[in-house]
Amino acid sequence: MPENVTATENQVDGQPESTGLENLLHEERSFPPSPEFAAQANARPALYEEAKADRLAFWARQATELVSWRTPFTETLDWSNAPVARWFGDGTLNAAYNAVDRHVEAGNGERVAIHFEGEPGDTRTVTYADLQREVSRAANALNALGVTTGDRVVIYLPMIVEAVVAMLACARIGAPHSVVFGGFSADALRSRIADAEAKVVITADGGYRRGSASALKPAVDEALAAKDGAEPTTVEHVLVVRRTEQDVEWTQGRDVWWHDALEAADVQHTPVWVEAEHPLFILYTSGTTGKPKGILHTTGGYLTQAAYTHKNVFDLKAESDVYWCTADIGWVTGHSYVTYGPLLNGATQVIYEGTPDSPHQGRWWEIIEKYKVSIFYTAPTAIRACMKWGEEIPNKFDLTSLRVLGSVGESINPEAWMWYRRVIGGDKAPIVDTWWQTETGAIMISPLPGVTATKPGSAQVPLPGIVADVVDDNAQPVPNGGGGYLVLSEPWPSMLRGIWGDLERFKDTYWSRFPGIYFAGDGAKKDEDGDIWLLGRVDDVMNVSGHRLSTTEIESALVSNPLVAEAAVVGATDELTGQAVVAFVILRGEHAARAADPEGAAAVELELRNHVAKEIGPIAKPRKILVVPELPKTRSGKIMRRLLRDVAENRTVGDATTLADSSVMTLIASGLAKPAGSED
Repeated sequence: MPENVTATENQVDGQPESTGLENLLHEERSFPPSPEFAAQANARPALYEEAKADRLAFWARQATELVSWRTPFTETLDWSNAPVARWFGDGTLNAAYNAVDRHVEAGNGERVAIHFEGEPGDTRTVTYADLQREVSRAANALNALGVTTGDRVVIYLPMIVEAVVAMLACARIGAPHSVVFGGFSADALRSRIADAEAKVVITADGGYRRGSASALKPAVDEALAAKDGAEPTTVEHVLVVRRTEQDVEWTQGRDVWWHDALEAADVQHTPVWVEAEHPLFILYTSGTTGKPKGILHTTGGYLTQAAYTHKNVFDLKAESDVYWCTADIGWVTGHSYVTYGPLLNGATQVIYEGTPDSPHQGRWWEIIEKYKVSIFYTAPTAIRACMKWGEEIPNKFDLTSLRVLGSVGESINPEAWMWYRRVIGGDKAPIVDTWWQTETGAIMISPLPGVTATKPGSAQVPLPGIVADVVDDNAQPVPNGGGGYLVLSEPWPSMLRGIWGDLERFKDTYWSRFPGIYFAGDGAKKDEDGDIWLLGRVDDVMNVSGHRLSTTEIESALVSNPLVAEAAVVGATDELTGQAVVAFVILRGEHAARAADPEGAAAVELELRNHVAKEIGPIAKPRKILVVPELPKTRSGKIMRRLLRDVAENRTVGDATTLADSSVMTLIASGLAKPAGSED
């Protein structure tokens, strides 16, 4: 049986018996699109039939209609060198021209491209004409620093307008950018600079977060400092944006102020036309240990799928919508659905620097009300945090402008899905629960608003043009109701073209488990309708007494209890059972007081353990449940389960430098948590 299939103590014909949680999920109400929405939607049911009839012709049409080409392509796909694809290979284009100049040329220069909202309350409105001038100046500034087509540029910035400008300036001159998330350490930054052999780093003195200025430039200085036994970096210049007015160390001849460089640069710049397969960016997967894995994306295919998915999955109407994706540009979501997808489609969007709870827990909803945001795309962890704070907070604000809601980053549990729809979407905005990866470049599985009857907690079906399935150990599709491995069996335009500098690692990592098929690394199951439910990474599967249990499914069971606002589950080594289920939970505000004394905590733990047993089965009952005030999350909102596993196994907690708040682990590890092994 595939490792990620959740098993109970009873199985029939090798398949897991239906569980309580499964019944809970499939009692879901289906939410068909309203006739009014469907009549105006960008997507149509015929897209599926068109793509199925001739997939390559379908993608050629998207590339022709959504992307401007300097030299039109005549070849859609060359798969002869699989698994390295060539999409639209004989065409030429420029990403920055597509994102900016063509909108100005079409007479839309005065359309707002970006509403910027800084955490301190500063604002900035940038039109497409403004953006064209800024990107052209930045491109000329990079040229003046010696950056030419093919050189790599590392970008280490907060979520400010200059971050988008820097990415587009690199694309304008054909210099692949590598954005490093501003929460990463100097060591992580250095490893990425070294692997990409970057010529320039673009950074800032700092950024604002939770009411105070944090520094960025010192991490760059440390990353570039000479170190014993280490090769010197290839960086020649550091461009520094003045954001927080902090004093910074300065290396003469190397460091250059961004504003000085741009003031000296011409506002006119001719884009460099590149081949469709020219590298657009390298994005390193998260983690600070071992050799970083640089995911390589090229230009033509990536832009095509980013634009196609953004237009159809979010039903974008460029003339009237205000779109907001809360992701940082340090992650692929910020690349595809902040910088490239929205701007290719001529959207007006919001960019916000800061957290959803600063200076108050209604900040996001305040921004939605202010700019009349109509499309909102965020992570389930953020949604669950807002649930924990209470619906009275968003209820203070006018959210009636919202017409489409999106979820990204991990599976969204059905209760959070329902809360999101009811409280934020007013029971009318369809939710697009999207599955994709850094490696896929763009959304792969998602409902289409106006077409799909949405289902709480399920990503549902592959988008038109995408061929995805759930297979067993022998790469055979599982029947409806079965579980297995999520795979992609046909190439897609925005697919990664490799791991930077390591073709064999690319083949071994993604194409060796099922020869000729891309294995996403995620477990999934199909419900009785054939809709896909993500179960999380195969690595996030526990082996308890020979039974394979999904952490995602146990977390969903816990959150379905009214006591629990948020939960994270890990497997801890256990001599008796192999692994034990250990859960960390945050209680809803009105219930938190119950766990304040040992007797109340014991009662809460017993109630929740029994709840999981009822929903899934006795084998899934957590050995230990720990009530915590917060969970360790990165600044992008992802829970760092490896740190919780350290706590559960009574080990020294590992590197926590990428957490939004590293003090969370100190609090958890200082007595709240004990090693797994408590008995019934």
